[in-house]
Amino acid sequence: MTSAIFGNLKSFVSGTQQPQQDKQPATKQSMGSHPTHQPDWDNLSIIHKNTLPPRATFHLYDSEADALSRDISKARAHCLSGKWKFHLADSPFESPPGFESSSFDTSQWGDIAVPGMWQLQGYGRGPHYTNVQYPFHVDPPHPPYTHNECGSYVTRFRVPKPLRDDQLRLRFEGVDSAFHVYVNGEEVGYSQGSRNPSEFDVTRFCDGEGENVLAVRVYQFCDGSYIEDQDQWWLSGVFRDVYLLGFPQTAHLKDFGVETVFDDHYTDATLKVHVETSSLAKVALTLLDAERKHIAGVVGETTAQKGPCVVDLKIDVESPKKWTAETPYLYHLVITIDGEQHTAQRVGFRQVEIKDGLLKVNGERIVLKGVNRHEHHPKSGRTVPLEFMRHDLMLMKTHNINAIRTCHQPNDPRMYELADELGFWICDEADLECHGFETIEDQALPEDKRKLPFAERQRITRDDAAKWTSDNPDWKEAYVDRAKQLVHRDRNHPSVIMWSLGNEAFYGRNHTAMRDYIKASDPSRPIHYEPDQDAEFVDMYSRMYPHIDEIIALAENECKETKKPLVLCEYVHAMGTGPGNQKEYQDAFYSYPQLQGGWVWEWANHGLLTKATDETPYYGYGGDFGDVPNDGTFVMDGLLQSDHSPNSGLVEYKKTIEPVQLLAFGMGTVTIINRFDFATLDGLKCVWSVVGERGLVSGVGGELKIPTGVAPGGMTALAVPKAQLEVEGEKHLLLSFQLRDKSLWAKAGHEVAWCQVPLSGKSQSLAADPGQRAPLKTTLTATTLKIANTKNEWKVDLVRGALIGWKKEGHEIMSKPLLPTFYRAQTDNDIPQDGQEWKEAFLHLAQTQTRTVNWHESNGIVTLNLEQKFAPPVLSWSIDLTSRYIFSPSGTVQIKVAGEPKGKSLPKTLPCIGVTLGLAPALGKVEWFGRGPGESYRDMKLSQKIGRHAVQSVAALWTGPEVPQDCSQRTDTRWVKFSQLSGPKTSLSAQFLDPKDPQTPKTFDFMASHFDVRDIDEAGHPFELEKKAQDDVIVRLTAAHHGLGTGSCGPKTLDKYALKTEPFEFAVLLV
Repeated sequence: MTSAIFGNLKSFVSGTQQPQQDKQPATKQSMGSHPTHQPDWDNLSIIHKNTLPPRATFHLYDSEADALSRDISKARAHCLSGKWKFHLADSPFESPPGFESSSFDTSQWGDIAVPGMWQLQGYGRGPHYTNVQYPFHVDPPHPPYTHNECGSYVTRFRVPKPLRDDQLRLRFEGVDSAFHVYVNGEEVGYSQGSRNPSEFDVTRFCDGEGENVLAVRVYQFCDGSYIEDQDQWWLSGVFRDVYLLGFPQTAHLKDFGVETVFDDHYTDATLKVHVETSSLAKVALTLLDAERKHIAGVVGETTAQKGPCVVDLKIDVESPKKWTAETPYLYHLVITIDGEQHTAQRVGFRQVEIKDGLLKVNGERIVLKGVNRHEHHPKSGRTVPLEFMRHDLMLMKTHNINAIRTCHQPNDPRMYELADELGFWICDEADLECHGFETIEDQALPEDKRKLPFAERQRITRDDAAKWTSDNPDWKEAYVDRAKQLVHRDRNHPSVIMWSLGNEAFYGRNHTAMRDYIKASDPSRPIHYEPDQDAEFVDMYSRMYPHIDEIIALAENECKETKKPLVLCEYVHAMGTGPGNQKEYQDAFYSYPQLQGGWVWEWANHGLLTKATDETPYYGYGGDFGDVPNDGTFVMDGLLQSDHSPNSGLVEYKKTIEPVQLLAFGMGTVTIINRFDFATLDGLKCVWSVVGERGLVSGVGGELKIPTGVAPGGMTALAVPKAQLEVEGEKHLLLSFQLRDKSLWAKAGHEVAWCQVPLSGKSQSLAADPGQRAPLKTTLTATTLKIANTKNEWKVDLVRGALIGWKKEGHEIMSKPLLPTFYRAQTDNDIPQDGQEWKEAFLHLAQTQTRTVNWHESNGIVTLNLEQKFAPPVLSWSIDLTSRYIFSPSGTVQIKVAGEPKGKSLPKTLPCIGVTLGLAPALGKVEWFGRGPGESYRDMKLSQKIGRHAVQSVAALWTGPEVPQDCSQRTDTRWVKFSQLSGPKTSLSAQFLDPKDPQTPKTFDFMASHFDVRDIDEAGHPFELEKKAQDDVIVRLTAAHHGLGTGSCGPKTLDKYALKTEPFEFAVLLV
């Protein structure tokens, strides 16, 4: 069929006919076909044409000193990145013919930045986001022929004089998705595999003296796009750097591989180096320490015995300094060929193995405190500037992160250099995912099967989904090529401790072929692949978004039986406000040795900076660019905002994975444990202080000595300082563990961990001294009850049973009624789980209905009693409320509410239990004693210190999620005060009380913003919500709330953090 469609058609030959006497002259027939041949980008048998074999990332230098500088500008390399001419067509068949010619006129073409993605430079249909589904018709291996944009790039260059006698190579570090290369009008070759490098020998095509024309034709989709269906934006172009490289025409370095192997005691080591040259050559190795002092050297010669010219050399090193993610000590290896060409490779002495059923480095179990990092920049997409990349990794280090999974493709090679230097464990993942086939098989399930939970359907469809490509022998070479490219490029990095066969591509024979290739090429590292659920073919178990009970069961059973560890390649989905219950996973990792951590999903939101119709800038997600079909907000699921500023989830993650943790306190001591894998606590100092209700207690504090030599996993007791504290109210001892000296990633004094210990006292009551105050009087006008004395005046709407006004000293402080509340704007983690039930129960539409109100005066105090129902439309359930308001002459209002859920179809959980009210815009200054300064929820609060906190405006409390939802709550609050910055000292303070003992304060939660809950719920973007911002201060005070969980993609809120729909009672004091 292929030849019939794509081959050149033979001339048509008619059958033999008898001659006719009156025959007319024959009509010449014109015939042909389109396309005239099968395109390379739609040919599964062509992955590369005329590319050089994959190799490690290195450059050649003319001196050892230049090689050690690692400065590419000193190398035999010429960067061709910059401004190129560009033309875009809707189809490869409509791209300009002959554009590769040196004489082709591109003066009318536009300009484009290389590296870059064309959709983010004003070309084409724009970015397109899908998580699972393919954005085109599924007909593998055929990509679309139309709506398959084709970018034609042209630039001109001259060969630098030092390179003119060299073998010349063009190296493309990354082109999405496939491309042809032309030099001076001649086709050089073709390559695909978007996130892998491609290198071409262009020596014979280049003019060493004159100007050269480089033309590149890039295809948006190719047959390889079927296995590049990662959860990210579909973006196209030459998105990494392009280099012209010079290699001597004589013998030169082709490739090399390094490996470090320790003895049985992990004391002495051997550096093994495999070197390949283009022809027979002398090879010299020089090993230097981090200060460039000579350690050892060795010389050898390559030989060719029925194969390439190679030599295997080794250097024995006594007691080398070991490389770990905590102690990333790097030696320098210089490789010299024939005394004339040099390259340098930084070497970390470390050994990775699966031993005793555990993942070990240098003989020690490690715990992966990692993140999944997509390559993403909010303006340039997968073209990530070096400094932005460095900022990412520095931010990880300052937040205690020690591991990166390169989801779901090899990253920019510069990232691995940074990881080697700063210290990270890297799970290096092949550029492979074909998740979209699951959608097809799921849709094809019989109706009864489609009603099953997603996880069960996934198990049913897995094998059929694999048949498309993963278990299809026609795709074997395409799969193995991606393993080959991965391993050869990155094998020399000590930070890379495991290979991953890709992501969400099911499991098939082609993965086994990938595994076999990797094991043969690099047996020094274990292999990871999550779809191999039983770890039958790879070296460890892996799971996505499991419940904690599931991983504990695996640790206790399968992991022990097979002697293989478990890692979580994706967990605690960081979408929107959250994620919750991070600590429980960390506790499991340290309770069960076979559980060795994992990588949070994911590092950052992938929003792309764009503008609304009124030019308001915002970060767009799926659907904001006219991209259909799309997966909407699922691209906004990171620990960072799209501009890579931290979200609350990252702050919480730092706390849960901190290297020093509190185990116990009492009897004048605090017991801590060292959670480092290799380092002692000697590099830290402990600074102590005391915080109380008025803030940091002055005159006390200092450094608390940590015993020397506290080993990883070791515990030690610190004596609690005895300080004479003349401070009323609640007090906490704060221990801050800080870097003693500066590091590569932080200054001395950077806090890596902290803990707080309650010292004494309880929070002070806000109840005012009754003193001699004028008694309260009531006045009834139609449906309003006024309660007043000379200082305060309250108004109660008797129809709605709501406090609607409060004047203090003649100044109105309320702007909206005080009402019971049981709803919050749904978070991303609420929506698919408990939030779905809330909507089905019409909880978001429920309102308070007042049945009776009665009041009485006694001793100048007014007591108001209400009987109310909080109930939805449509359904019959309700929460029956009995409330009591006690108005005091001293200017306080004490509110006690008891609720009893009743009726059919009650939601099993409630978002919150409390009250809301609106305050005058002037009351914008907020002070509180409790957890802060950032937001917190009952299952995401450990990162927030108990203390006195303040902001000068309510707007400063808003955390600003890029998809509006409930946020900015502060929990474990003892009291909160809203006041004016200037003018009259009018304020409102709140404190919750034990309803059975009104003299005893209780902790509570508060949220204050300028947004109504319904507006937050309905807004799709921050700019839409900002348009509905109110001048009023909208306050929510809650006695309890539902935890966050990770239900956007994973387990819903754990039971212990769930707010069950049960009878309740609370009391709040307003002053």
